Amino acid sequence: RFRCAEGGNLVPPTTRKPGMPHLADSAIEQLEGEHRGGITSAALLTFFAEHQIRFGEATLRKWVQLGLLPRSIRVGQKGKHQGSKGMYPITVVRRIMRIKSLMERDLTIEDIQNRFLFVRDDIEQLEERLQRIFVVLNRMVEERGDQGISARAMGGDLKRAQSIADELLERIKKVEQRLINEAEEGSSEAAAS
Repeated sequence: RFRCAEGGNLVPPTTRKPGMPHLADSAIEQLEGEHRGGITSAALLTFFAEHQIRFGEATLRKWVQLGLLPRSIRVGQKGKHQGSKGMYPITVVRRIMRIKSLMERDLTIEDIQNRFLFVRDDIEQLEERLQRIFVVLNRMVEERGDQGISARAMGGDLKRAQSIADELLERIKKVEQRLINEAEEGSSEAAAS
């Protein structure tokens, strides 16, 4: 199903145009591990350049303006007079690769906006908000310590709530992926006609 391209990157044979490099999941996973808190535009562009993926600053800005990519968040830097820097969520790398893959299938930016990325930002925001909520709630339960049955019951309730939230997110992602797959199949069939 997949074949090896230059550099050992696995490439789906139906979506790869000749001469178009792709990233292996392992390269993306390594970058995600190194930049869990987010990635600067400079690091993002360097990553793509190192992997011979054409993606420049102008395209990054344009895709952000069009809503294809999330906006960066200003994050203060430690140290005197260091200012702040813009950080993109690390999920932006996979989003860029998905958009590039769809564009290789001769889909327009408008097609991609309307059919493929319709709820991705909302899902990612929901996931981030739920994570923040559970961090705060866990901290509050831990601060209560062993104050009896009430704290233990709250801890159990919190674990069950987190499990339900995780399952909800997974189900939403699966529904979104199925919709994307169906739209991709429809666009592939239309291109073949």
